[in-house]
Amino acid sequence: MALLAGCGSGRASVPFSLYTGALALPELTTRFRSTEDAVRGIAGLLTVGLGLPLPERVGVFVYPGRLAFERGLVLDAGLDEARASELSGFAIGIGGRGQLLLNRGGLGVDPSAVAEREWLRLIAHELTHVSQAELSGGEGRGEQWLAEGMAEWVAFTALERLGLDTVARRRQRATMGVLDHTSLVAARLDLEARGTPEGFTGWHMREGALPTYQLAFLMADYLVERRGFERMKSYFGSFSRSRDRHRNFEVAFGTTLAAFEGDVLTRLGVTVAGAPALD
Repeated sequence: MALLAGCGSGRASVPFSLYTGALALPELTTRFRSTEDAVRGIAGLLTVGLGLPLPERVGVFVYPGRLAFERGLVLDAGLDEARASELSGFAIGIGGRGQLLLNRGGLGVDPSAVAEREWLRLIAHELTHVSQAELSGGEGRGEQWLAEGMAEWVAFTALERLGLDTVARRRQRATMGVLDHTSLVAARLDLEARGTPEGFTGWHMREGALPTYQLAFLMADYLVERRGFERMKSYFGSFSRSRDRHRNFEVAFGTTLAAFEGDVLTRLGVTVAGAPALD
C-alpha cells in the first residue's frame, strides 16, 4: 500500500477539508496516494465499518515537524502558546471537535511499510478522538484512559481491516509490554485520578508513554470483549446528556469504576485481594 505524506513542500502545513457525507469502506487493495486519500479511507472504516459518527466537515492539518506542529496548535487549534509547547513535546497528533492536526515529521522519514502502517494508525487514533467529541458533545468528556484505549483499539481494528496488522498481535505485544509497568507492579491503577486529561498525561509522562497507552488499550479491549463495542459508543454518547462520569460508566458497562479496576488488574495477572469480578 503506497502512501505519500503530502507535506514535503516546505509549507508550514497542508490543510484540507474532509467532508463525510459520501464516505465508503476502502478495499484491502486500496493504494492511498496522499494523506487526503488516507484520511478519507480511514474515516470510511470508522463511519461505515464501525458506526462511529464524524462531523459533516473535519478540518485536517498536516505539519512537517514539531515546530510547525506547535505553531499550528496555536494558529489552527487556538491553544495558548504554553499548552501548545507542552503538547508538541510528546504528542504527534491531536484530534478534537471537528479538527485533526498531525505532525507527519514526528514519525521520521522512514519510507518503510512499518512507517506507513504507523502513520495510518495515527490517523485512525486521532480520528477516533474526533468521533468521541462528536458522540459526547465536547472534548475531554469521559475517562481519558478509556478515550485513549478506545482510540488505540479502533486504530488497530482499522489496520486489521486493511490487512496491515491484527488486533491479536497488538494485544499480545501490549500484554508483554506492560509486564513491568509501575502501576501493575504496585497493583494500583488509580483510574479515578487518571480519568482526566491532566491525570492521564501525568501518568504516561511519569511511567512511560508506550506502556501506558498499551495498558489503556488492554483495558478498553477487555471492556469491548465483555460488553461489546456498542456499549463503548453508548458510554461516550451518554456525556451529551449527563456529565456524571461515575454513573455513565456504571450504566454503560454494568460495573463501578473501582470494581472494574480490581477486575482488570486480576485479568492482567496482578493479585488483588477481594477484587470483585466483572459479570
